[in-house]
Amino acid sequence: MAGRTPPRIGERALFRRVLITLTLLAAAILILAPLALIFAQAFSLGIGYFAQVISAADTRHAIFLTLVTALIAVPVNTAFGVAAAWAVTKFDFPGKRLLIVVIEIPFSISPIVAGVAYLFVYGLQGLFGQALQDAEIRVLFALPGIVLASMFVTAPFVARELIPLMQAQGRDLEEAATSLGASGWRTFFKVTLPNVKWALLYGVVLCNARVMGEFGAVSVVSGNVRGQTNTLPLQIELLYNDYNTVGAFAAASILTVLAVLTLCVKVWLEGRGAGRKVPAETVLPPGGLAR
Repeated sequence: MAGRTPPRIGERALFRRVLITLTLLAAAILILAPLALIFAQAFSLGIGYFAQVISAADTRHAIFLTLVTALIAVPVNTAFGVAAAWAVTKFDFPGKRLLIVVIEIPFSISPIVAGVAYLFVYGLQGLFGQALQDAEIRVLFALPGIVLASMFVTAPFVARELIPLMQAQGRDLEEAATSLGASGWRTFFKVTLPNVKWALLYGVVLCNARVMGEFGAVSVVSGNVRGQTNTLPLQIELLYNDYNTVGAFAAASILTVLAVLTLCVKVWLEGRGAGRKVPAETVLPPGGLAR
């Protein structure tokens, strides 16, 4: 007589209902409640006060600086991510595994530590401090330092999305394109890029979200100069420290809206297959690759 097979976890209806209820409850308390509170506090003194806070010179400059930082850091990190993924997956060379480890370093280092490290590199007493001062180039407590810190903490996002996908796709299509007479750039734009475009966009969206929300590293290198080097996350802290709680929530609501929009784009990209560590459809473009 065969023994009775014990039920697997999740088979019982009561267990599933309890688990789902607890999950929804935790999501409501930990995620939805804080988001709802941000908007409730932001408009607690009326839409007129909200508009007054958002249109204040310091807040407008913080929004502007955040967007400028993203406009510089995201394209540079996108180019770096594509180049790194291409090098790692399409070529064999000494130190390849070391390069992968280096790409992952920003994920294992606290952003605060990264910011302090930049102080010791570009600060007045740092490695390049005297040379930069002699050349009258200001890196720290200015836009270049903010961009560099943002680029450091977001460097792996694009590469991490592309490397697993390009490794799974292999080199066969590129080698076939080359044998058909396609140049390197034509092979990239007609073969490689179409097969990784959704993963690339997914990485860009994640990178952009992190750049706009980065606080720790930017806080160290920016100097928190009011109306000059404050990004939006730093401006939120400044308003809160000024006991302008409603103003802080109003500024935070802008960042929250950007985050929600980013999340919507992320979900849409996931629906197109981005973010999955499986090879996308790999086909040669219609019409071949002949020049």
